[in-house]
Amino acid sequence: MARRVSLSLQAAGQGEGSKLSQVAEFDSVGLRYGTGAEVLRDLDFRLANGGFYFLTGPSGAGKTSLLKLLYLAQRPTRGRIRLFGEELTDAPRESLPQFRRRIGVVFQDFRLVRHLSAFDNVALPLRIAGATDEQVEGPVREMLAWVGLADRASARPPTLSGGEQQRVAIARAVINRPDLLVADEPTGNVDAAMAQRLLHLFSALNRQGTTVVVATHDVGLISATPGAKLIRLEGGSVADPTGTLRNPPRPLGSDG
Repeated sequence: MARRVSLSLQAAGQGEGSKLSQVAEFDSVGLRYGTGAEVLRDLDFRLANGGFYFLTGPSGAGKTSLLKLLYLAQRPTRGRIRLFGEELTDAPRESLPQFRRRIGVVFQDFRLVRHLSAFDNVALPLRIAGATDEQVEGPVREMLAWVGLADRASARPPTLSGGEQQRVAIARAVINRPDLLVADEPTGNVDAAMAQRLLHLFSALNRQGTTVVVATHDVGLISATPGAKLIRLEGGSVADPTGTLRNPPRPLGSDG
């Protein structure tokens, strides 16, 4: 039987996002690397606060580049981006860490700290946020158990398989209950049963108010998530035939 994860610690800024109707707003956004052609063009969409989104599209469509814009690793070449109600397109670099702390990221290449144990990798966001060792111990042990790595807590990344490293990366991304979770192919190195378990974790986090964006080719994940919305990238642009991504319906009781 799956253990329940309490996720009791709050991220920096946790709760502030709940006052917003939209977590992210992209207006006429374009992105190019160097002097090449644009890899993303004319992106116009909104991510509703508390929404669950699957980002889909063929290889090379620009999914990873779009995620980089969302977690503030890349600035757009043109257009405007607002996150958490703040205009961040031209924000000073030194102002960005406070916003990044509100975003959990699952990287396709894991990006674990090689010399730290699985436990310490997962604990890293909590310690950066100022949690004590006592506050860290329980949640990290519980999260490692949830992703099936309770017996690998002391192992370092070079000794872990690709699937184990991916689960550590996911645990690290969600441990601090981020306002926005961005995951790039998070189930690409795990079996179907673990993929469903991780999806359940994302859904539980979403029910607590986190906005979730998952880039995936896994049709099974999408069909197993009722109510999730699709963002489909085609040739660097968002396909939005009904206009609901540009102008999402306001939640009942929203005052703006």
